[in-house]
Amino acid sequence: MNLDKALQLPIFKQISKVSKNRNQRVFVIGGFVRDYLINQSEPKDIDIVTEGSGIELAEEIAKMFQPKLKVSVFKRFGTAMIKNDKYDLEFVGARKESYSPDSRKPFVENGSLEDDQKRRDFTVNAMAISLNEKDYGELIDPFNGKEDLKFKIIRTPLNPDITYSDDPLRMIRAIRFATQLGFSIEKESFEAIKRNAERFDILSKERITDEFNKILMSSTPSVGLKLLYETKLLERFLPELTALQGIEEVEGQTHKDNFYHTIEVVDNISKKTNKLWLRWAALLHDIGKAKTKRFDKNIGWTFHSHEFVGSKMAVTIFKRLHLPLGDSLKYVQKLIQYSSRPISLITDEATDSALRRLLFDAGNDLEDLFLLCKSDITTKNDKKQQQFKRNFDYVEKKIKQVEEKDQIRNFQPPITGNHIMQTFEILEGRQIGIIKEAIKEAILEGIIKNDYNNSYNYMLELGNKLNLKRKN
Repeated sequence: MNLDKALQLPIFKQISKVSKNRNQRVFVIGGFVRDYLINQSEPKDIDIVTEGSGIELAEEIAKMFQPKLKVSVFKRFGTAMIKNDKYDLEFVGARKESYSPDSRKPFVENGSLEDDQKRRDFTVNAMAISLNEKDYGELIDPFNGKEDLKFKIIRTPLNPDITYSDDPLRMIRAIRFATQLGFSIEKESFEAIKRNAERFDILSKERITDEFNKILMSSTPSVGLKLLYETKLLERFLPELTALQGIEEVEGQTHKDNFYHTIEVVDNISKKTNKLWLRWAALLHDIGKAKTKRFDKNIGWTFHSHEFVGSKMAVTIFKRLHLPLGDSLKYVQKLIQYSSRPISLITDEATDSALRRLLFDAGNDLEDLFLLCKSDITTKNDKKQQQFKRNFDYVEKKIKQVEEKDQIRNFQPPITGNHIMQTFEILEGRQIGIIKEAIKEAILEGIIKNDYNNSYNYMLELGNKLNLKRKN
């Protein structure tokens, strides 16, 4: 098969010319070939494999551009990278690999194109296109990757037990590709992942979370989450999530399966946002339910304080998976902790004070919180689903009215510590904190308006009650 359209790129002609002068066979391989055959489009990332030195070939290619392009060399991996305004090209010498049981880092030696294709993870990633003058544009597909593309199958070029045991990262990559591309994992390959699940433990958490985030950012994350669960991989790095699976029955009363509910919530929110950490919040929003599950004879199953417990568990999970511990974690914790707050405000009896407090606590994340709440609606009863959504719309409307009236979101009380010290004969200390907190509470409770004059007068009243002496 000749891929003329894909190979009209001038860069390929230049690579072909240089490789001929060097008497060095060269090929496009991997993702470029796969994605072109799927979409008939030209991906930005292009992998070039050559029988010889990929670094030397890259340096020669860079000289053909004016001005000369920069070559980034990674000697440890034997690779070189060239970037221009259109493409990122990575050059590597063809190689064959062998592995030791305690590491996914291979012993590498020079090899042929055939050797290089055998070491690839999946047949759809092992296809190559020749850039050599003799057979320019020819597809080299020894493992029928093109057929697997046609039938949407993820399969390893060699024995899957060897492929996955050698490099267990390929197991989660198989699930990631199946999720992103809408493919199925070939049966023997799927069983091999289950058989080799314990090998997953040698992977660094950074590599796992990199692949997992790609699954989470796919259009339908539940596909990958179910595959991770079924292959026993999920419990090896996120056991808090798999602990939600199952339904218990006591005295004829059951609760819903919180694992399958959770992945449905993740799918729901993924239709509305590409924010990674909002999707993480959806994934972890019920994470505290396994620890807080209790059966009460009077009211049935309860999960009291699961939001608070879940927000604390998020810290442990983020630390273990080496996820960022700054603002991203705080954001996820906040959404977990407040995920049930809007529900309590649905009634007409909900006070403006309660609305102001949610507005103040959620701040700029209020819209994301409501998106999470609406995504949490998983009932299959269409009438109930529409009613729940109307309820949340009602609360949102009430909050907007309060916000327009009181300007509470992200507000800072008009009276600062300096104002208090300038008014009373006191220095920094406990009394200043008491006054500031009392002013904030008075504004949130609607006792005083959110402005300087009302806050100042309220401060004077508080000062009198605390027997503070006014400055002259």
